[in-house]
Amino acid sequence: MATDYDAPRKNEEDLSEDSIEELKARRAEKSSPSVDEDEAEAAEGFELPGADLSNEELSVRVLPRQADEFTCSRCFLVHHRSQLAYEDGGQLVCSECAA
Repeated sequence: MATDYDAPRKNEEDLSEDSIEELKARRAEKSSPSVDEDEAEAAEGFELPGADLSNEELSVRVLPRQADEFTCSRCFLVHHRSQLAYEDGGQLVCSECAA
């Protein structure tokens, strides 16, 4: 269930004034099973704003791995040596993958 963070918060007095029917309705909403939606079907309807960028080239400066960095053998991301959890037979593993 989505939470509206802009809605005014209820204090103890407001909660005690709620009717039994309202409380039962809220409980029924929370206990009803949510509908599973296929992500691929949901994403088909989304269009990014702006023009077609399929023929555009991106120019990004790629830096080589530095001496104090390593590539994790599980997630294949480059991390700083301070994030090295352990080495398993020559395979370096970061602290995020080790958790």
